[in-house]
Amino acid sequence: MDISALNALTVKVLWAAFLLATIFGAIAQRTHFCTMGAVSDIVNMGDWTRMRMWVLAAGVAMIGFYTLAAAGQIDPAKTLYASSRFIWLSALVGGLMFGFGMVLASGCGSKTLVRIGGGNLKSVVVFLVMGVAAFATLKGITAVARVATVDRVAMDFAGNAALPNWLAPALGLVPAAAGLVLALVIGLALITWTFFGRDFLNLDNLLAGFGIGGVIVAMWWVSGHMGYVTEHPETLQEAFLATNSGRAEALSFVSPVAYTVDWVMFFSDKSKLLTIGIVSVFGVVAGSAIYSLATRSFRWEGFRDAEDTANHLVGAVLMGVGGVCAMGCTVGQGLSGISTLSATSIVAVAAILAGCVAALKYQVWRLERTL
Repeated sequence: MDISALNALTVKVLWAAFLLATIFGAIAQRTHFCTMGAVSDIVNMGDWTRMRMWVLAAGVAMIGFYTLAAAGQIDPAKTLYASSRFIWLSALVGGLMFGFGMVLASGCGSKTLVRIGGGNLKSVVVFLVMGVAAFATLKGITAVARVATVDRVAMDFAGNAALPNWLAPALGLVPAAAGLVLALVIGLALITWTFFGRDFLNLDNLLAGFGIGGVIVAMWWVSGHMGYVTEHPETLQEAFLATNSGRAEALSFVSPVAYTVDWVMFFSDKSKLLTIGIVSVFGVVAGSAIYSLATRSFRWEGFRDAEDTANHLVGAVLMGVGGVCAMGCTVGQGLSGISTLSATSIVAVAAILAGCVAALKYQVWRLERTL
């Protein structure tokens, strides 16, 4: 493949990622798909409907990912989440920070983008602050602290730190086959559980679960198959086009927000190239805006008072720092990462949910003190 053909393929990959992210944004805006909202509904009202949406999406993404792997379309060992290091402490601490922060900031990274598309100016501030905090944790002052502390604590394995690799010998299967078996068992169990929810089977709930999960699977195919070249004409090595990590990626909304802020600030620098993560950020905002404008639900919204502003600023910082430490957000680790059955993703998701519950309890405690 020559450079011109490679560039043409890169453009196709970026457009595909943008369109999929646009679909994600439109679905999330229509169905109110939100992990923080799902946990809040459970804690405050005992309503599991939105959590069933999320679980359905996770089950679909899991089965879809390993179906692609079994068909030889993608390689689980070459994804962003594949590593022989089980960074459990980074996932735990980062997940708790992110989960707590997303409550203070009125939503996770993806919800922030969806709210921007709907006219929420508070989310614009959260976006910028989270982006700066995330970039500092990738390459700046908090990156030094991250590397010197939580990243030092890890468990090293001979192969990928993921459930299929650990259970493959016991099952008498190769990791890819073990992954498909586990994905089918766990994924179908999750999907079946969602269907037992009272009044869950309606169009919006099914659209959220199957639609969001399907977008994650499609993104894996775009990045891991469509954008994969066996030999880059310049480096003569395999490459995954238009990715920040150099590996197969799906949707995530912490580091990509940081890279988006960096791309906008240094736009004239020709070394700053569009990536799947960056166009996905724009795509989610666009999808949400298109749906909001089409349904006349677009509304400008600003901060209520100084305390509201402070909560969102602190929440944005916690999400930026925590999301990078945990290697993802409620979508990055919660759907994209969990679809690979990565051990780090499982810890990160559990920690995010725990942090979210703690923050919701904190808010109730604060409210009771003022009464």
